[in-house]
Amino acid sequence: MKRRDFLKKVGIGTAAAVGASALSAPAVIAQKKYQWKMVTTWPPKMPVLQDGCERLAKRIAELTDGRIQIQVFAAGELVPALEAFQAVSDGTVEVGSGAAYYWAGKDPAFQWFSAVPFGLNAQGMSAWFHAGNGLKLWEEAYAPFNLVPRPAGSTGVQMGGWFNKKINTIDDFKGLKMRIPGLGGKVLAKAGGTVVLTPGGEIFTNLERGVIDATEWVGPLHDLRMGFYKAAKYYYYPGWHEPGTYLEFFFNKKVFDGLPKDLQQIINCACMESEGWVLAQFEAQNGAALQELITKHKVELIRFPDDVLKKLRVLAGEVNEEEAAKSPIGKKVNEDFKAFAKVVGTWGIVSEKAYYDIIMPEYSLKA
Repeated sequence: MKRRDFLKKVGIGTAAAVGASALSAPAVIAQKKYQWKMVTTWPPKMPVLQDGCERLAKRIAELTDGRIQIQVFAAGELVPALEAFQAVSDGTVEVGSGAAYYWAGKDPAFQWFSAVPFGLNAQGMSAWFHAGNGLKLWEEAYAPFNLVPRPAGSTGVQMGGWFNKKINTIDDFKGLKMRIPGLGGKVLAKAGGTVVLTPGGEIFTNLERGVIDATEWVGPLHDLRMGFYKAAKYYYYPGWHEPGTYLEFFFNKKVFDGLPKDLQQIINCACMESEGWVLAQFEAQNGAALQELITKHKVELIRFPDDVLKKLRVLAGEVNEEEAAKSPIGKKVNEDFKAFAKVVGTWGIVSEKAYYDIIMPEYSLKA
């Protein structure tokens, strides 16, 4: 065979082989990209709260290599603050952020996923969600509303609130108009007070104008920023009503379930990362803000009297049972919460409580 003929045959054979290989190889499929919107209940630029939402969107974009892009809207920018839940449920937007007790009108059970008066602190709530039945129950409670909830971090123990009159006895709550949500608000009402629910951006004006006599919000970091010390005289602690308030992200269930499994897991991991970041920010920044309120702004810090706290605890127990009885899932959640609290509470007495009583007594507040 001549060399030229040989090369022709080899060339033709090779080309045929390459062509056959190309035809049999699987086609390269472009990965689908998602453009989402998140609506929050937080005012624009609110430290940690709104920042955490912006941070989550950024992390999800990074971890998915841009496959999920989330545009974040603060309260009122796309929908009013207290319409975020419904907007995500309806599928108007894909993601929301808030606190579950804001939606207590949908089902009383939701309140347990934010804060329970005289209940679990941040560590306890996290343990209930991730090592107990808390998150499973939360998912069960939100499923009828086409939502998938994810814990978004805790504020830690909150402050007791800002008041324009001193609370010396339980009777001082009678007739008091206070901005306070969730189960804590129902305890206040049971004590004779009037609950006024307003978004965060409206609290200062309402307090200044006397629409409300008192308010709770979060803790020193945000209370300082909101300027409550300019509108109220007394700053009370502890936050009996919210000892470990948890925030939330919630996703439209149809949209979330329609994601590839890898993207679902990335979102889950990003939410857990945010959960740790949020608590760390609150723990780090509340102390400095408290010092500024006391030293620079001469805020009068007052501890609720023991007798007042004792009576509030009794009322809280009554409220919890009354609210839980209003829905089947509420009763289920309450019973599970109480059982879990008993377990972690016993450990907390010999760990966290002992730590502050014995190891760090020099930092105790003499007020």
